[in-house]
Amino acid sequence: MLLSSDLWVAALIRRAEQGGAFAMIERKGDPRAGAVLVKLVNRRDGWTRLYAEAVRGDGERVWMQPAGSQVEADLDAYVERSRRIDPDLWVVEIDDVKGRHFLTEPVEGERNG
Repeated sequence: MLLSSDLWVAALIRRAEQGGAFAMIERKGDPRAGAVLVKLVNRRDGWTRLYAEAVRGDGERVWMQPAGSQVEADLDAYVERSRRIDPDLWVVEIDDVKGRHFLTEPVEGERNG
């Protein structure tokens, strides 16, 4: 990330809230360089997605879904394993009935993004 993690997370939360979603920090990591997981929840429709930042072979930074499941318990287990491996990890949860993640960077697997 070009920004420090704490500033990037604050900007993501602000975008989500301005868009009418609810967003919160589930876990604070290292303020300068902690990796970030974004957990997107649509409680009305009953699904969850998890996004993690990755680097493509060409060096471009993108977001991807590191776990194939959309079951919240499965994704929470992935987050917990990741937290044990990386104590600097941030976890941001966004609850949006429209299913928007509010990421401005490219997201793998999206038709328009």
